[in-house]
Parts: sequence; C-alpha cells; structure tokens
Amino acid sequence: MATYLIRRLLLMIPTLLGITMVVFFIMAWSPGGIGGPMLTEQGNIKGQDAQRIREYYEKRYGLNKPAYIQYLRWLNEISPLGFHLHEDGRLGSFGFKRPSLGESLMRHQPVSTLLAQALPVTLLLNLISIPIVYGIGIISGLMAARRRGGWFDVGSGATFLTLWSVPSIWAGVLMIGLLANKQYFDFFPTAGLHSLWASDMTFLPHHLAGSRGWDPGWLLDTLWHLILPIACLSYGGFAFLAKLTRGSVLDNISSDYIRTARAKGLSEHVVLYRHVFRNSLLSLITVASAILPSLLAGSVVVETVFSIPGMGELGLEAVLAHDRELVLAVTLIAGMIGLLSTILRDVCYAIADPRVGYE
Repeated sequence: MATYLIRRLLLMIPTLLGITMVVFFIMAWSPGGIGGPMLTEQGNIKGQDAQRIREYYEKRYGLNKPAYIQYLRWLNEISPLGFHLHEDGRLGSFGFKRPSLGESLMRHQPVSTLLAQALPVTLLLNLISIPIVYGIGIISGLMAARRRGGWFDVGSGATFLTLWSVPSIWAGVLMIGLLANKQYFDFFPTAGLHSLWASDMTFLPHHLAGSRGWDPGWLLDTLWHLILPIACLSYGGFAFLAKLTRGSVLDNISSDYIRTARAKGLSEHVVLYRHVFRNSLLSLITVASAILPSLLAGSVVVETVFSIPGMGELGLEAVLAHDRELVLAVTLIAGMIGLLSTILRDVCYAIADPRVGYE
C-alpha cells in the first residue's frame, strides 16, 4: 500500500501540470486574453496616460510575453527549485528558492494572502456539509431499503427525487426570497457570515446587564448565518446518496449469502449492518469520492448567492477578471483536492474489502 500511495502522489505532479496548462491556455486564448478586463478598465483616462498604464501592467506582470513564456514563469514561481528572478524580470541563478503563488492582477495583493482569507470559509462550509450529507443520506437509504415499499420508502423516494431535481442556484434564491425576506418570514439573514455588530459580541451567548434580553454571541450569530448556505449546499448530496444507498443495499439484500445468514439465525440488525451494508460499501465509496469535489464546485454557487467571501466567490471573480495567478492558484488547489479524493477512495476500498490490494 505504501508503494502504491507514493506512486499515486508522484503521478499527481504531471496531472496537475496538465490541468493548470489547459486552464491557462484557455484563459490566454479567450477574448481579451490574460488580464484583459484590467487593461481595458481605465475609467476616464485616455490617450497617452492610458497607454502608459497599460505598458506598466504589461511590464510588471509580463503580459506582453508569449503565452508559453508566461506559463513557464508561473511554474518557475511556484516551484521550490528553479531560477531566481530579478526585479526587472530577468532570470538569475538556478537553485532552491522560496515558492510563491504570485500577486493577484485584480486585487494587487499576494495570492497566498487572498487564499488564506478565503480557503477557511469554504472549508468551514464543506466540513459542516459533509457529515450532514453522509449522515442523512446513508441512514435514510438504509431505512428505505429495510422497509421497502413502506410509507417511509415511498415518501423519502419522492422527496429525494424532488430535491435532486431542484438546481441549487434556484433553491438559494428561493430561500433568500422566502425565509430571509421581511415581507414573508424573515427568519434568517440574507448574506454574509456575521452581523454588522458581530465584532462587538462576546464569543458565547450571555445575558445583557440591565435588561431581559440576550446577546446571541459570535458563535450563534455565525451558525445562524450558516443555516441557509449549508442547507443549499447539502440537500442535493444527501438526496443522491440516499437513493444510491437504497439501491446498493437492495442489490445485496437478496443475495444467497444473506439468505444463508438469516438461516443461521442471525438477527436482522446483524444481517443488515454487518453483512449487507459492508458489502454495499464499494459502490458507495466509488460515488461518495466524487461528493467532495462536487461540494467544492457547489460552493461557487452558494457563496455567490449568499455573498460569502470564500474560494468559490474569489475564483469566480478571478475568472471574470482573467486574473492569471489567482485562477491558476484556485485551479491548483481544486485539482489537488480532487486527486487526493481519488487516492482516499482507493484506501477506503482496501479498508472495506480485504480482498482489494495494490501491491
């Protein structure tokens, strides 16, 4: 297993190179090219002043270089082993250096700083969503398969099929329009992760002195803002996983080894969870490994609809601005997460089924 993992981790390097190369050249060959919106948005500046600003940006970020040169310079910048660059852009000596993700063309800040601000927000959304998706999906699927044809099976099947058919962008707009609208229910906040006065709150709820009211505290305020985004991000995942779990369990529950286990006098609980569910794990692992990348993709929609400053919103702004460094950095992180999820899937295969080996 160790040899297999090392080999797969090494294979990630050319795969990531291929992913970033495709994204870079699509961006470079698109209308406007790299940094096009930034170079054309000069406001009321015209004539020679606009031309000087354009030349400054082209020289500073190397936008006047051929596309392949720009990509090679980006690879050199993120690599710990490469050429040192002088301030005027000339190549220096070759050796070990400090890797860098570069500077954002759009915000004129280091990309690492922007990612350090946005990545924890997206990870928070997904770390809360994943237990909800797996918990509701697997438990509901097992209950539906165990009571096949019953009221729970029919009702949950229709409900999950409806949820899976609703686009998340439409669901998010409906949630804001109904549950966060003062004309209707006004139960939840409309956007962001915190209230305007969150900086003045204590971390935990406490009673306000001299009144009968309560201060919800920073923690409850954040959780209250997360309810609608988490619901919008999670419902499609657990609806799909519940239907998949039900189908996989039903495929195994009618097998010969299950009839043998029941003939030996094993309880239905042991048959279902120790035999049926364990043998259903392989198909669940195959599809479940794609849920994490899909949640990250769904974060783009959720963060945009609910105005949450995470990786999804940052990546969308970078794509619209043709921000070279920021787009490639987001692509690199998303690609690494996707590839690591496939490696985790293979490890889970070996854990779930001892017959699976990679040596």
